[in-house]
Amino acid sequence: MKWPERWLGSGTGLWLASPWRRAIVAALAGALPMVAFPAPSWWWFAYVALVPWILLARSAPTGRRAAYDGWLGGLGFMLAVHHWLLPSLNVFTVVIAALLGALWAPWGWLVRRFLGGVPSAGRVGAALLVLPSGWLMVELVRSWQGLGGPWGLLGSSQWQVEPALRLASVGGVWLLSFLVVAVNVAVAVLVAVRESRMPAVAGLVATAAATSATWVWSPRPDVTGQVRIAVVQPGVIGGANSAEARFSREEALTRTLAGQDPDLVVWGESSVGFDLANRPDLANRLAALSRLTDADIMVNVDAHRSDHPGIYKSSVLVGPQGPTGDRYDKMRLVPFGEYVPARSLLGWATSVGKAAGEDRRRGTEQVVMNAGHGLRVGPLICFETAFPDMSRHLAQDGAEVLLAQSSTSTFQHSWAPEQHASLAALRAAETGRPMVHATLTGVSAVYGPGGERIGSWLGTDASTAAVYDVPLARGVTPYVRFGDWPVHAALLILAALCATEGFRAFRPRRTAPEPLVPPARTAHESPARHGR
Repeated sequence: MKWPERWLGSGTGLWLASPWRRAIVAALAGALPMVAFPAPSWWWFAYVALVPWILLARSAPTGRRAAYDGWLGGLGFMLAVHHWLLPSLNVFTVVIAALLGALWAPWGWLVRRFLGGVPSAGRVGAALLVLPSGWLMVELVRSWQGLGGPWGLLGSSQWQVEPALRLASVGGVWLLSFLVVAVNVAVAVLVAVRESRMPAVAGLVATAAATSATWVWSPRPDVTGQVRIAVVQPGVIGGANSAEARFSREEALTRTLAGQDPDLVVWGESSVGFDLANRPDLANRLAALSRLTDADIMVNVDAHRSDHPGIYKSSVLVGPQGPTGDRYDKMRLVPFGEYVPARSLLGWATSVGKAAGEDRRRGTEQVVMNAGHGLRVGPLICFETAFPDMSRHLAQDGAEVLLAQSSTSTFQHSWAPEQHASLAALRAAETGRPMVHATLTGVSAVYGPGGERIGSWLGTDASTAAVYDVPLARGVTPYVRFGDWPVHAALLILAALCATEGFRAFRPRRTAPEPLVPPARTAHESPARHGR
């Protein structure tokens, strides 16, 4: 029996000989990690979810076929993790998944290169470093905001696991992705290659030892006090006058906070649909709410600005006397949702889905605001919470609390609200700063400086205002101090691989000397002589 058939079985191996069948299996294998993310949140499944995909790629008859397995698995992964976009972008979701799935083609080739056949102990050891590094490069490239941003990073599936959150404080979500892929590689070897099980077990032991050491060594947030932060979630409000109706609902909910002594009140994304400079009546109503609750109010304005051309999404702080002047304009916009990339070429997307009819304008810098009561807050808007570098920079700039204003009302009955809310846990753990995730329609959530959940989520069926006692912490996490060092380490590993492969390719081959052949002898044992 040939080696691929050890785990495929002879019948299965023949069945996968069909390119179309193999393509379908690759896409399905790539889709498996989706259940590790919210809403199912089977976080434990992430540690084996890549195994079928790895086993398929290592069984590929050629490197080219393995690259196809990587590409199609990537397509399945992207489509599954972002399936909630289908009602908005329709067929364009599949096109995007196919384009981004191609990023996994080199990864599929690497899987076969290091795990194909019966790999030696050295190849397995190298695979435990190279394959997670290759995966990190895929996540790094697709994290560029123009390609959709870092939604669905594999490490973010571990948002509710305390040891994983501790690791995130050391190396961010990147370190979690690296370790999850490494465990999957080791498990795949244990399943498929009996002769190479020892190095796979050694890799698992090393991973467990490194995780345990980090658990003991990594500093814990030093809690110094707490603040009371209120979240106002109005719920789904539609109709022709939805902007006015939403403001009135948020106003009514905020009034219920009188006497509860909040230090800050946070409204969700697009909570105000009018520029406050053009609507002094709304600014005055907000100022009255601030005086009533004795707290500043962070609203989010989604409208044309009177002092700049175009539409901006902006976090605006309002105090007892009106807007304080503190403002943050959203910097990283959602492709197609808030702008259409290369609109002259891709503008047709507005006719097949709910792509933005007019591009929003970008802000130029992040802002840390003084929200009164001596509290310094760092605002983020919508999917900016998926970017680890943005929350890290706010922590470096002195933010004591991270605030996320979001609206996932378009995806109300999907997995998107839960996925979005879970990201705040990772950002809190990475920075050692509590994070408040306030939305229009749910899920709203609050996390402490270690990524632990504070209070209960406000689900998508809630229309309410809730007050949370949020612990404050001081100190600097290793991730804030050293940044994306796992990504840099992965780059070094891949650079070393390229250098090694290049040296092997261009190394001059030594030609073996011709063997000495004794002269032929005649029947009388005398040397034969040519020419006679």
